[in-house]
Amino acid sequence: MTKLAIFVSGGGTNCENIIRYFQGNPEVQIPIVVSNKSDAYALVRATNLGVPTTVITRQQLNEDRELVLNTVAGCDYIILAGFLPKVPEYLINEFPNHIINIHPALLPKYGGKGMWGHHVHEAVKAAGETETGITIHYVNTELDAGEQIAQFATALSPDDTPDDIADKVHLLEMAHFPKVIEQVINK
Repeated sequence: MTKLAIFVSGGGTNCENIIRYFQGNPEVQIPIVVSNKSDAYALVRATNLGVPTTVITRQQLNEDRELVLNTVAGCDYIILAGFLPKVPEYLINEFPNHIINIHPALLPKYGGKGMWGHHVHEAVKAAGETETGITIHYVNTELDAGEQIAQFATALSPDDTPDDIADKVHLLEMAHFPKVIEQVINK
């Protein structure tokens, strides 16, 4: 059995989608959802779906290695589903090529410090891009620079607002993220 820990910071639509996707799959278990924010709605979503949750603050993530490693003990992969803090190097070393992130753009464009959520969509709009998408990648010590696993694109029109772009990207996330996770863990 493969065990996935999901790390979140916000609303949790990707988290919920992943949990629902793997429900009933006897080969995959999600024993914990971890958030760096106690008010993240993702915690409510996970609880409603019967998945245990915990909060590990950004400070704890960086300073309490034992707490973090005990929390994910027994897990095979860590899935970042809208998790904003930079993953500390010790955790990357403990889970080499077993931490998977989703980024709301076609990396290497619009990645790195400050490029998350709406900031990405506003930058894509400002640049007049004709397409955007998602990148699913392994996490390494550089922000958004790990080995790419998959990319999926969507066309943009000049009339698309940043909110329209966000909606198109969200559709790609819902359609592809759980399937790509499944492909990776079944290699």
